[in-house]
Parts: sequence; C-alpha cells; structure tokens
Amino acid sequence: MTDNNRQEEGLKSLGNATKYRSDYAPEVLESFENKHPENDYWVRLNCPEFTTLCPITGQPDFAEIVISYIPDKQMVESKSLKLYLFSFRNHGDFHEDCVNIIMKDLIALMHPKYIEVTGLFTPRGGISIHPYANYGMPGTKYEKLAEQRLWSRS
Repeated sequence: MTDNNRQEEGLKSLGNATKYRSDYAPEVLESFENKHPENDYWVRLNCPEFTTLCPITGQPDFAEIVISYIPDKQMVESKSLKLYLFSFRNHGDFHEDCVNIIMKDLIALMHPKYIEVTGLFTPRGGISIHPYANYGMPGTKYEKLAEQRLWSRS
C-alpha cells in the first residue's frame, strides 16, 4: 500500500513512526474498506502478549486476546489494533471488562456482521479466567449466529 493509498483510506499509523499511548486509547483504532463485503468470511486476529492491570491490586494481568469477525463494509487495521491493545497496559480493568470493552470498541469502529472476543488470561491465585463476548448484527442471520455460538461455548 502506498503512502497516497494510506492517506486516501484515512490510515495514520501504518507505515509511520509508532507512538505508544500510556493509557486506554480507543481513538487510535483505524479501519479500512473491505474489498469483499458481498462475501462472508472470517478474519481472526491473535494478540498473545496482551497485558492490563488489576484495578484492585495494580498487579499486571497477562492474556492472549483472540478476535474473530465477519466484516461488513469496514475492517480493522492491524497496526492500529496493536496500538489500541497496547494502550490497556497501564489501564486497570477486570478481565471480563477488557473483553467487552474491546468488542464494543471494534463494533463502533467497523460495524461488523459478527464479532467475538475471547480473553485467555493466565492464572492468578491458581485460577485462570477466559471471558468470551460476541455480537451479531441485529435482525440478521448473524444475530442468530451470535446466540448459537454463545450458548455452545458453555
């Protein structure tokens, strides 16, 4: 992708010097046009080095964040996603909150047909927590998909 194409798409992070944010920064998320909106297909993004802080103790929590979605008209740009996920590093939220916040921010950014976010948090105190959240576009087959996938995960 050339500099002109990135500018036309409105992308600011890709190909430029990286500026890391010190706290939660949903404004760094960027999207680009899906060139195949007529097709249903999965996009899976894996962040095996996600960190955040426990809001009570301030201790670091580590996780693998897995994001899977079926795009509609927009897709998330991966470098901006990396910077966004990195912005949780000094932010304090519970595991379940992180997963839901990530999902809601991505829905607001790209309005996907379907999305799911899983957090595979490493154990603390001998217990690991794996929160899962999903969403399907209301009034469509994707809403039904979200319900089916949610209940099949129990």
